[in-house]
Amino acid sequence: MKVTLAKSAGFCFGVKRAVDMVYEQIEDAKEGPIYTYGPIIHNEEVVKELAEKGVRVIAEDEDLHGLEPGTVIIRSHGVGRKVKEDLENAGFTIVDATCPFVQKIHRYVAKYAEEGYFVLIVGSESHPEVQGIVGWMPNDSYAVISTPQDLEDLALAGEKICIVSQTTFNYNKFQELVEIIRKKGYDILVLNTICNATEERQSEAATIARDVDAMIVIGGKHSSNTQKLFEICKKECQDTYYIQTKEDLDLSVLQSISNVGITAGASTPNKIIEEVQKICQK
Repeated sequence: MKVTLAKSAGFCFGVKRAVDMVYEQIEDAKEGPIYTYGPIIHNEEVVKELAEKGVRVIAEDEDLHGLEPGTVIIRSHGVGRKVKEDLENAGFTIVDATCPFVQKIHRYVAKYAEEGYFVLIVGSESHPEVQGIVGWMPNDSYAVISTPQDLEDLALAGEKICIVSQTTFNYNKFQELVEIIRKKGYDILVLNTICNATEERQSEAATIARDVDAMIVIGGKHSSNTQKLFEICKKECQDTYYIQTKEDLDLSVLQSISNVGITAGASTPNKIIEEVQKICQK
């Protein structure tokens, strides 16, 4: 079987940086427990491995005052201003692993909201990155959108609009939404904050999917960027499979396949990608 592995598959800069920062804290072995605020990345295998090393995940609705003070690593998705303040007030030492590209969005929304813009955040409202972005808004002049229908439900007459995006949003869908807003005649400022690595990963995945008989997308089931990769690949290749590890791969579906492509989300370790690749090459 011919196997084509996407060059962009696996950890992005922000995710690798966050995971490395957790391991640095483990090696430093400072006094007190080590926590991550939410799973450090959307990959159950990585979170499980860190748990075995004593790293505990703090749930977003957890009572901070009921925890033993220690070191909290903020994941690459980032958090809102109030969350950081609450952690500091509860006596935790903060290690901020927020992706620099996400931090830039935090600065954008704070700046332009203060300047009188209505901020449109393109992304999934339930995603932690988007929740963190909202947490840096200084007022309520914003909305989170992800579909054309969301725009139909907004009344923005006379508003200056600043548009930003979740870093892992589908680039083509973002452009589609921007065009709809532009055609409505609004005074808009468009800040394309989709990460370059995301654009590259999505574009490469689509290209590979067009030329193979089957496509395998590897990533955590809660990973937003992996879900978007799956959607993109499925559009180009009907036989697209979403798996988390090699154990999820049904080899029977590949028996009649001569050409398979593989890509992986930004939270997928190289070890898992290599294991899947080896199985396909047998």
